[in-house]
Amino acid sequence: MPQITANHLQIEYETFGAESAPAILLIMGLGAQLGRWNIELCQALVDRDYRVIRFDNRDCGLSSKLDSAGVPDIGRALRSGAPLTAPYTLEDMAADCIGLLDALGIEKAHIVGASMGGAIAQLVAALYPQRTLSLTSIMSTSSHPDLPPPTRAAAQALMAPLPPTRDRESLIEDAIRRQLAVASPDFPSCPQRLRELFTEEHERGFYPRGVTRQLAAFLASSDRRALLATIQAPTLVLHGADDPLIPVACGYDVAAHIPGAQMRVIEGMAHDFPVALTAVFADAIAGVAQAAQARPR
Repeated sequence: MPQITANHLQIEYETFGAESAPAILLIMGLGAQLGRWNIELCQALVDRDYRVIRFDNRDCGLSSKLDSAGVPDIGRALRSGAPLTAPYTLEDMAADCIGLLDALGIEKAHIVGASMGGAIAQLVAALYPQRTLSLTSIMSTSSHPDLPPPTRAAAQALMAPLPPTRDRESLIEDAIRRQLAVASPDFPSCPQRLRELFTEEHERGFYPRGVTRQLAAFLASSDRRALLATIQAPTLVLHGADDPLIPVACGYDVAAHIPGAQMRVIEGMAHDFPVALTAVFADAIAGVAQAAQARPR
């Protein structure tokens, strides 16, 4: 896969489809490498006549690591109630997305983000409206403090320390356990496929310090409701009815604060991308993209 310089960082990315087709930029969530946008979904969007770009966020996968930024003590901040100082912000990560589009020579794109990536996608749409054709925010939140928190099990899966024995197999098993804690109850993942995914991620770029810095950026992000109200691009908010990590109420809140946003709730979906729902995801993303392309300019 190629790398490109974007926003003064090296960003690992991959593209699918014709360069002349309208671009869809896929922004993944916390600590998740580009492969979490599964190949079936990428191909389904290409089949719907789009060019698809997926990439590793900063501090993840094969993109630049910000070792000089240090590692924030998130646990201490949460226990003490002290303000959390993050080495960088979600706004910085949104600027990475625009830098990637610049480097690829893409003037405008349909912006799609999942979880933390959904928050970054919201910021792209709000801060760079001239670069945004449409917005699809998937299983994300406005970060308003009054919204419901994760379930205890989901929070524990997110915040649990790494296993004391940090050999390859223990770390892969740990990643699988965390994923299963937030997986869709009605669309179970193939165990072999799940193991192959996390084995590939481990071998490609196991980097917990980067996950901690990304989490600090997400936790330190402020309420985006005022910014959401400025978004003019056609918007779809997609959320699983059974999401234990970012409850569906958070998705409703995002949709309520973006003018004209559509809200789509998928029953039986939690906080993942089941392959069984590939056509549902692709049709939803393509639907709002087509609505944007049909708007008078």
